[in-house]
Amino acid sequence: MGGRGALMRSLLASFSPSIIRRRSLIRHFASSEAIQSQSSPSPSPSSPFESRLRTILRNEIQYQYDYAPPHQPVTEFERFSVEDLPGQQWITLRAKSAEDENIKIEATMFDGSILEPKSDDEDTEEVVRLHISMLVDIWRGKETDSMEFVCSAWPDSLEIQKVYMFKRDNSPAQPYMGPDMKNLSNKLRAGFYEFLNDRGISSDLSRFLHQYMMNKDRIELIHWLGKVQSYIEK
Repeated sequence: MGGRGALMRSLLASFSPSIIRRRSLIRHFASSEAIQSQSSPSPSPSSPFESRLRTILRNEIQYQYDYAPPHQPVTEFERFSVEDLPGQQWITLRAKSAEDENIKIEATMFDGSILEPKSDDEDTEEVVRLHISMLVDIWRGKETDSMEFVCSAWPDSLEIQKVYMFKRDNSPAQPYMGPDMKNLSNKLRAGFYEFLNDRGISSDLSRFLHQYMMNKDRIELIHWLGKVQSYIEK
């Protein structure tokens, strides 16, 4: 579920109370203005249609700050530095291992989810587990050979999907991605997990990424609303 060409937008919105509220506002907006919009497909800047939209945007931005205001993102986690450019759908983490290896992790925002049966202490019949795709590159010094792991970060665990080797300076367009992890022996699978764990890539990192992306999702949403508002109010 990963790869550089498949960074997907978060599905968190499908389950966020703020998004449910926003959908309700949009439905109300659409129903009350549908006839006017049909008779005036290209409204002027002073039309009731755009005036209503500006009001909705201002109210929604204020609601987001009141409901769950985002906090300043952290720039470090354990041995890793965290690089996050506003407007991007992923972050990059970098570190050095005890063996002087370079470690680079690219992690998406929430890009999927699954439903699981509830535990005994939960009220709902099913719970949503959000998914984050991770691409882990590990290489030594200036060597061009790199070991790459395609992983899934769940709220409380890390799952390796693929392990493959490639040359950083001249990798094939479609490199052999290695066998499915489920087809490997238990000992070999355990060895790969231990290899990553020794380099700080573990369930603790997965938990950090989920907390980080919850906050980033709110930051990006407010930023997007602000850009739309600025355009409408020009």
